[in-house]
Amino acid sequence: MDNNVDVIVIGSGAAGSAAALQAHADGASVVILEKSGRDAAGGNTRLSGSGWFVNQDPAAARTFLRSLNGSFTVADDVIDAWAENTQGLSDWLRSLGATVAMTGDFHATAEYGELDGSSCYAGMDTIEGKMGNELLYRFLVSALAERDITTLFDTEATRLLTDESGAVTGVEIRSGEQTSQIHARRGVILATGGFEANPAMVRDYLRLENPKIWGSPSATGDGHRMAQAVGADLWHMNNMMTITGIPGDLENPTGFFLALWNAHNYVFLSREGRRFTDESAEMRHGHVFREGSYQHFPVQPMNIVFDETMRLAGQLSPGRDALPVGHMVLDEGYEWSSDNQAEIDKGWIVKADTLAELAGKLGLDPTVVETSVHRYNEACADGVDHSFGRNPETLAPVATAPFYAVSGPPLLGWSSGGPRRDGHSRVLDTAGSPIPGLYAAGAVSSTYSAAKDGGFHIADAFAFGRVAGAHAAARATAGDRVTSERP
Repeated sequence: MDNNVDVIVIGSGAAGSAAALQAHADGASVVILEKSGRDAAGGNTRLSGSGWFVNQDPAAARTFLRSLNGSFTVADDVIDAWAENTQGLSDWLRSLGATVAMTGDFHATAEYGELDGSSCYAGMDTIEGKMGNELLYRFLVSALAERDITTLFDTEATRLLTDESGAVTGVEIRSGEQTSQIHARRGVILATGGFEANPAMVRDYLRLENPKIWGSPSATGDGHRMAQAVGADLWHMNNMMTITGIPGDLENPTGFFLALWNAHNYVFLSREGRRFTDESAEMRHGHVFREGSYQHFPVQPMNIVFDETMRLAGQLSPGRDALPVGHMVLDEGYEWSSDNQAEIDKGWIVKADTLAELAGKLGLDPTVVETSVHRYNEACADGVDHSFGRNPETLAPVATAPFYAVSGPPLLGWSSGGPRRDGHSRVLDTAGSPIPGLYAAGAVSSTYSAAKDGGFHIADAFAFGRVAGAHAAARATAGDRVTSERP
């Protein structure tokens, strides 16, 4: 291929694909760089539920996003751009040839319906009305191919190229043992995903202790590193989504989603074996409402103790037929056993005939564990949880032997922070000025500084991918560049 193009996009997920499609539609020549091979490309877009929320009222959406952000504010121009550009995404996808329908099984209403502005939320759309299963990513691949937009797979972006003024002019790439350069006449768009698969960044920014990840092992913070090297500022680097998980194979960096859907005969115990929270608190994409605010949960390793009733109620981790999402399900093709017995045999679920024996296997004080579970069971008998206020409808005792535990850290879904950007998707330096020729969209620089609702990540990726693609395609070159950098 020609080593000179108008726009270079790094990453082939929702944000990268949207940026490339928009830039191409606006007349720019485009190339996408993707460090993974064809079968593993697409980042978390390919492995996610792949739905986007339907924004039926941009004015209300502005209010809703501010409500979700709370005291962790985001610039007004970013909020305005988000509210305007998340509207009409389904129509845009239909114009590309997609079959779009609302999924009735997930996110039919806002998770944060009590917040001002939630009336903007009109459900979540997906390809064919179905969740996950790579459907969105496969459609985007076909849309790119129909337009002859080149994706270079197995091609890692290693460094941004700049000119003497500091403007980004291209990318250094590595494919196999070969290193070369591709130059961009108008702009480079970072759509490289988050940093949840980078253990050092996870420890430094998220303060998590060796979590397993739910999605793509390729989310290693490449875009963050390259942007910082050319002077980018960062925003909300401590924001994320964690969920209850099952570590599985200790040698595998990815884990399983623990779905507590089938029964309620379980308690959460701390690393010391004490019950510490209301297990029924709604987990809203990494946050629960506790002590008057929305807080990240879970963030600490814990022990989830349950009994034979729970074990026989159904799969602890849903398979591809129920929730076709995540690396272990879609890439590894793991089929969780219907009665959880195979996972007990593997040692992923700890089993014991008594609570005291279970505590010993977990390295906990048996008296503490027995007391914690006994007090919980008393609350079940009374129908009132005086300690933590668990929903009475979920008070089911942990009383039928044998007993079981899933023990380990939370499952990390995604990180949200990255290079700070403005409403045009331009990456900003530490003085708040745009870095000429550099853009970011998607999880590498998510809009969300705090809480988020269902379908927000894909909507954000599409919205600012398109914004970045349009702005880069229209950006002047050479002698006209100075005027084109003005806000």
